[in-house]
Amino acid sequence: MGSRNRPLGLDSDPMPYTLVAHDEHDERHQGAVVYPIYQNTLFTYASSDHPGHVYKYSRMGNPTVMELEKRLAALEHGERAQCFASGMAAISAAILSRVSAGDHVICVSQVYFGTREFMDSFLSRYQVEVTYADGASIEAIRQAVQSNTRVLYLESPTSYYFQLQDLKACVGLARECGLETIIDNTWASPCHQHPLDIGIDLVVHSLTKYVSGHSDVLGGAVIGSSSWIERLSQVDHQLLGGIMTPHTASLMMRGLRTLPLRMARLGDTAMRIAEYFGTLPCIRKVNFPGLPKHPQHELAKRQMTGWGSLLSIELEQPLEKAKQWIDQLVYFRIGLSFGGYESLVLVVGAAEQSTKEQPVTLIRFNVGLEDPADLIRDLDSWHTFFGNGSADGNMNENSCLREQAQ
Repeated sequence: MGSRNRPLGLDSDPMPYTLVAHDEHDERHQGAVVYPIYQNTLFTYASSDHPGHVYKYSRMGNPTVMELEKRLAALEHGERAQCFASGMAAISAAILSRVSAGDHVICVSQVYFGTREFMDSFLSRYQVEVTYADGASIEAIRQAVQSNTRVLYLESPTSYYFQLQDLKACVGLARECGLETIIDNTWASPCHQHPLDIGIDLVVHSLTKYVSGHSDVLGGAVIGSSSWIERLSQVDHQLLGGIMTPHTASLMMRGLRTLPLRMARLGDTAMRIAEYFGTLPCIRKVNFPGLPKHPQHELAKRQMTGWGSLLSIELEQPLEKAKQWIDQLVYFRIGLSFGGYESLVLVVGAAEQSTKEQPVTLIRFNVGLEDPADLIRDLDSWHTFFGNGSADGNMNENSCLREQAQ
């Protein structure tokens, strides 16, 4: 790529907003401000002597995808990144690149359900044993260590109860016991948490969430040192074939341009919604590490510089009643994912502390880019819906709200 002279004194790395928004002038691509999409599958040579350029076949590397990888690595403070077709492809490749038959993995018990399914149904087929430990307790993790333990897999915060792991303590334990560490950093994003700086070996992201930001493209990434990514790239990426397409990479770079801006807005809105939920009498607990009442709030402030868009509540209502409430919300659409511009809600199921005598339902909310006042006004239907025990009056009220929204 071409370059232009920089003003004197710019000898430090750019801040995140500048890192994602500024590109040097690129004469090779006629000064285009958007990196081009290399849609081709193969790259030919000028002669049979092979001039040695890095691109041969797009399964082995593509300029558009590698441009995204370069930007992700810089934002996550890593040396190199490898992109994949989905977040699960990145997670599975990261784990497979570090284990062999007979190895043992320690994983936090509240890990993303897809990761747990991969470990339970896939790793067991290849004689890799997994132990789940309470991620909030470094002693619980220590007690799970075996002579054949190879990997400590973390997810901080987790995505339903938002439990954190003490990353510095985990790194210390891993080095003491000769373990390799992998963390899913999707919730915090590269804007708000940098596990590699603490000593974590590999970071995985579902780029589908915050990096994409538009709920229109799937992708994942693994980020770490050059030597770690090289091994993953040569075997688990190329041979398993879970590659990211050039068009997907271009859309991801579009989302990356506004990532810090969106994360700031999403975190502020999530805090307002969490504080609002804290005022409601029938909510047993609000799970959001930004709240001072969160049991790991001080740890969250040490490890992160901001908050994600995802939170959950433990509602003292039966499952069916909770479903009736969210079914009539206007601005919160019902859906599984998070990190896009739209607000979402999902009834997860009975909370851990739920009993037959006192049912408690876990509901997860993703806040989007809508005005926080509108979101709170929508959630305020709570008072009518549960206050008088009747859904009918509230649904009539929200029918008017829905008409206004349309």
